[in-house]
Amino acid sequence: MATSTLSLDSVASLTPEDPASMLIGQDSAINRIAHHTERAAQVECTVLITGETGTGKEVWARLLHRLGPRQDKPFVPVNCAALTATLAESQLFGHLKGAFTGAGGESLGIFRSAQSGMVFLDEIGDMPLELQPKLLRVLQEGEVTPVGAARPVKIDVQIAAATNRNLLRDVEEGRFREDLYYRLNLVELQMPALRDRLEDIPMFIDYFSQKFAAKYQQPVWVPDAETLRSFCEYRWPGNVRQLSFIIEQSYVLQCEPMLPGTPQTANKPSTSLPFTNLDRLRSVAVEQALRITQGHKGRAAEMLGVHPNTLTRLLTQSDDDQ
Repeated sequence: MATSTLSLDSVASLTPEDPASMLIGQDSAINRIAHHTERAAQVECTVLITGETGTGKEVWARLLHRLGPRQDKPFVPVNCAALTATLAESQLFGHLKGAFTGAGGESLGIFRSAQSGMVFLDEIGDMPLELQPKLLRVLQEGEVTPVGAARPVKIDVQIAAATNRNLLRDVEEGRFREDLYYRLNLVELQMPALRDRLEDIPMFIDYFSQKFAAKYQQPVWVPDAETLRSFCEYRWPGNVRQLSFIIEQSYVLQCEPMLPGTPQTANKPSTSLPFTNLDRLRSVAVEQALRITQGHKGRAAEMLGVHPNTLTRLLTQSDDDQ
C-alpha cells in the first residue's frame, strides 16, 4: 500500500527523498512503522530510526516532524559522523563571545536554533563518546550549556536519531553509552531492507519511472518479465535510494535501466504494457491515511498535504471506480 504526506495532485513532482517514495509498499512492516510514526509524532517522544543505508531513515524523520504539532517549526538535521570533539560542543550547544580563540560573537548552536522544532541526529552511533553525556543531559533535563556559559539554558525540541549501526553491540563494546541508548530508543522504527520487500519492488519501479518520466519529459519505462525478475533477485545493497538512482540514470542516459555489472544498451526506455496505475497509488494513499488517522478526514487531508475538498473528490473518484 502507499501513502503520502505531500500533495497527491503533484505526485510527478516528488523527489526520491520525499516521504511518498518511502511509504509505498504492501509489507506489513511499513504499515506498522507508519502507525508508530503517527503515534510518536502526536506525543512528541524521542524516536530512534534504524536500518541500512538507503532505507529512508531521514525521510521518515521528516515525516515524523510533518505529522506532529511542530511541523511549522524548524527541522534541523545533524550528521553526527561529521562532528569533531573539539568543535562539536560549540556546534551543538552554542558559545558565548570570547569563549575560545576565534569566538568573535555569540552562537546559538544547533539545539537553540531548532527551538520548538525537531533536531534529527543522523549517524548517532558515530557521535564522539565524550559528547554523549552532554546529549544525555539534553534529553534528561531539556537544557544545554553553551561553551563559556556559567548556567544552562532551557530548550524545547523533539529529538529523532538514526543509525545503520548495531547500537546494542556498541553498548556492549563500550563505544556507546547504555543510558543514552535507552533514552533515545523510546520508540524504535526499524526500516526493512529492500531485498526483504520483494513484493514492493514493482510499485517502486512504477513510482520512480513515472516521476522521472515527468522530470525528463520522456515515456514511462515499463520492465519486461525478465528484467523485473532480475530486479527482484538483485540484493540491493543501496536499497530504495539505489533503485531510484538506477532508474533516474536510465532517463539521463536514455537507455534501459541496468543493474550493476550489466552492460547498458542505447535503447530508450520501453513503454509497452501498462503497469501499476497512478490513480491506484493515489487511492491506496488515501486508504492508508484514513487508516492511520482512524477515519478522521481532516487529519487525513492534512497528512496527505491536500485540501479537505480534494480528499472528498479523491474519495468520490475511488467510489465511482469500484
